[in-house]
Amino acid sequence: MSGAGVRVGVSTRFRYDGESVEVVEMAASTAGNEVVLKDGRGQIRRLTLKELLFSDRAEVIPDQPGPGADDVEEIASVVLGQLDEEERALVVDRAGDMREVLTGYRSGHVALALDGEPRAEYGPAVSMEGRKAAKAAELGVSVRTVERWLAGFRRHGEAGLVPRGKRPGRSQPSVDGRWVETALEVMVEYTDQSRPSRTLVIERTRARVIARFGPDAVSQPSRATAFRVLEDLERRHPLFRLSTKRNRDIANRPEGPYGKLRPTRPGEYVLMDTTRLDVFACDPLTLRWVQAELTVAMDWYTRCITGIRVTPVSTKAVDVSAVLFQCFRPRPAGADWPRGAVWPEHGVPHTVLVDLEGAAGEGLASPPLVPETLVVDHGKVYVSEHLTSVCRRMGISIQPARLRTGRDKGPVERFFRTLREGLLEVLPGYKGPDIHSRGELPEADAFFFLDELEEIVREWIAVVYHCRPHAGLVDPGVPGLRMSPAQMFEHGMARAGCIEVPRDPDLAFEFLATKWRTVQHYGVEIDRRRYRGPGLPAPGMRSPYDGPVKNGWPFQVDPDNITRIYFRDPATRLWHALAWEHAPVAGMPLSEDSLVFARRLAAAKYRYPDDRLAVADLLERWNLGLGTTLAERRIALRLSREQGALDLPRTGEPEASSLPSVRRALGEDPRLAEPPVAEQPLEAGDDDEADLGPADEDDFYADALEDV
Repeated sequence: MSGAGVRVGVSTRFRYDGESVEVVEMAASTAGNEVVLKDGRGQIRRLTLKELLFSDRAEVIPDQPGPGADDVEEIASVVLGQLDEEERALVVDRAGDMREVLTGYRSGHVALALDGEPRAEYGPAVSMEGRKAAKAAELGVSVRTVERWLAGFRRHGEAGLVPRGKRPGRSQPSVDGRWVETALEVMVEYTDQSRPSRTLVIERTRARVIARFGPDAVSQPSRATAFRVLEDLERRHPLFRLSTKRNRDIANRPEGPYGKLRPTRPGEYVLMDTTRLDVFACDPLTLRWVQAELTVAMDWYTRCITGIRVTPVSTKAVDVSAVLFQCFRPRPAGADWPRGAVWPEHGVPHTVLVDLEGAAGEGLASPPLVPETLVVDHGKVYVSEHLTSVCRRMGISIQPARLRTGRDKGPVERFFRTLREGLLEVLPGYKGPDIHSRGELPEADAFFFLDELEEIVREWIAVVYHCRPHAGLVDPGVPGLRMSPAQMFEHGMARAGCIEVPRDPDLAFEFLATKWRTVQHYGVEIDRRRYRGPGLPAPGMRSPYDGPVKNGWPFQVDPDNITRIYFRDPATRLWHALAWEHAPVAGMPLSEDSLVFARRLAAAKYRYPDDRLAVADLLERWNLGLGTTLAERRIALRLSREQGALDLPRTGEPEASSLPSVRRALGEDPRLAEPPVAEQPLEAGDDDEADLGPADEDDFYADALEDV
């Protein structure tokens, strides 16, 4: 019988409910095998053998020594797992030596004997003492060492031949626990401070131990031992090795186990975040390089990118709302995109829909879905009144991430890295992820306009990212299967059994800010701007709304284009566009920030300025160059967008002369939307060279407009 087994029969002793009992009889019954137990007081009880062997209330008392779960020795896998390749080879070779001493063969069996085995000194006629002496002489060790190896091999096998220093694990310095806890306490106090030296931590620990426990109550370790203690404590609370920012992030980790949101269907959680792109873009208005920011929305379940937007310099709340709107109404796909990158307009994947010919269309750039919960950070644009109002009207809940906790939006943070390594690195104007990775003059290589850069990113997402298998997209029922975001969307739709689509074709107006104003004989006035147009209620008509303004009406305002506002007739529920009275002067979209800045400039130049004069003067300054201040430069970059912040549905029919087919019939090039503008001399400004680009930038852009 092996040492791990115990014979169960009459006279076998057990510990049952804390009492020592003995088996006095075993019998078979209709319910199975039963045993009769007798305790120390002579009381008899009858139990089934199954309950006695497998119940937590019973424990066998072995009568012979053998292995147990509470043994001091480590298990064989733990002991052998601490060895490297060289040490493992030494243990295997030493085990062969022990088998040769015991049997005469290194393999341990005559059927697997090597050539020349058994050797003369290990033959059957040689005694065990002679074999030990021969092996000791062969290995250059004492006979006592060979006997110790044999005892360990007989008891534990190869694990018994591991050197003793490897068995209990790494030895810890023998230091008083009170000194160690005090040192850890001192290290924790430096979490939010500058990094101290190890010597300072040791001296403060010694002083605190003496003050707390007395001068001789706790033995002070030597300097070398104290350094080893701090090295071990570094694993519990990093302080000396990593950067202070990284140490603070580690210290702010939750003490309990990490939780995780587990989406179960597409659209349940949508992650939104903004990052500065590691590539310079070119401004189409000034032909200067500019930094760009990318805002994305990602469906957590599928990792599909449902909306993107590239903005110059900084992101506004209206840009975030525009990205959210793309989840409801995605952009159309490119004309030359491959079929696998185009999403059907109805939102149902190609592999699910049966009648593909009957529902074919130009296709979409991303899958349409209705978000249920937005996971955002605490940036100003994400917690603004505009975005929270939009989500409240749409029934979308907002779940803010924890402060300085990027892992709460881990998938979208990983997407930014994938975008940089898969696309941005090969684009001209790439500047690297940090200042240490930047080239000599990456600004001089800026080639793509902001709109072109956005289309490039959008096409790369549709053609490459959505079709490439993702390591984090798996099906628990099919281990080893890696799916792409497009395949995961099909999997999620089949799992959920349905998709959600927006019901309102004029949903874009819901993403605009609401202003309450009264209707006067001259129209509507918002921030000293007057609007009028068809569909406006008659002056003096009573408003059915109980808003913040008495007898006021709600108007939707786009901060990036104040040349028009939108009004919905409460009777017909139709939307109408109202034009600003000075819109013809601008001739282009004008933001609210631009008008405020123009009024300030005009007030400093003219005695009696008005909006018409302020806008005309501001446009004249922008036509001369980039501007003279950083504020002018930022506003000019906002105006460089060739399209508004939102693709709003049209409220009226387009003019016939503006249609491309009409221009082509009249012999005009439909691609030229604006007449050529004569060049004007640049105005000398006081911008820093760091803001305007490299010194030889003018030579780089000198021939940029020759073809035009």
